[in-house]
Amino acid sequence: MTTKTGTIVNTVEMFQEAQKGKYAIPAFNVHNLETIQVVIETAAELSSPVILAGTPGTISYAGGDYLVSIVETAAKKYNIPISLHLDHFETFDEIKKYIDMGVKSCMIDASHHPFEENIQVVKEVVDYARKYGVSVEAELGRLGGVEDDLVVDEKDEKFTSPLQALEFIERTNIDSLAVAIGTAHGLYVGEPKIDFERLEEIHNIVDIPLVLHGASDVPNEYVKRTIELGICKVNIATDLKIPFSNAVKEYFRQNPDANDPRKYMTPGKIAMKEVVVEKIHMCGSNGKA
Repeated sequence: MTTKTGTIVNTVEMFQEAQKGKYAIPAFNVHNLETIQVVIETAAELSSPVILAGTPGTISYAGGDYLVSIVETAAKKYNIPISLHLDHFETFDEIKKYIDMGVKSCMIDASHHPFEENIQVVKEVVDYARKYGVSVEAELGRLGGVEDDLVVDEKDEKFTSPLQALEFIERTNIDSLAVAIGTAHGLYVGEPKIDFERLEEIHNIVDIPLVLHGASDVPNEYVKRTIELGICKVNIATDLKIPFSNAVKEYFRQNPDANDPRKYMTPGKIAMKEVVVEKIHMCGSNGKA
């Protein structure tokens, strides 16, 4: 990969290389210093480009300026492409705020609006982002499930229309498109039903990279199939949080008087690393940095 390192980058060149190589870039939702360390250090060990994603709740909790500084430090330290990405932001003003802080990748999620309004909101973000070399992802269709403060009932789910996707891309000039093909945020009740035919149809008529949200709890073979059909970015959140928290809980069960974060966070980091390794291999991005 020829993407310049030493600083936070956007996702444009990452995705171009992924499209050529038929692999995907993993986008891991992070929440604090420890989760950032696990993701970046593991990606560096496996020589994988990586995206660190933060929802509005995460960015507000950790502080955008803190996160930019931490990730910039990591980008100088490790010789891999690293992008800090705003995940599921819904307003132009919030995205502008963090672009101005140095974030180079964003998702504007106006998928809850009617089609024309979705386009209008996305175009405003694209126009601003272009001035600062920031890549923009948008969503057409609507994923169900729960992620942080984002809650979408099953009745409000809506799959992506291939023909609408083509028009949406042409009119907004986005860099990547998140598609709704049967995945959902959070954990599944039963086995997920992925509409591979719909994804293939979208991939056949659009040129830009496609994004899979709700990849946690989806069988690896399903995700690999979506990558074969054009997915270039795979979002992973819940699959990281559960092993991290379970390991920390287990540490406290065994050490009820513990009070040193350096000690009780470490088992969480170890458990999370195992998942990061698995997901990087699932995406096929190892050795691609």
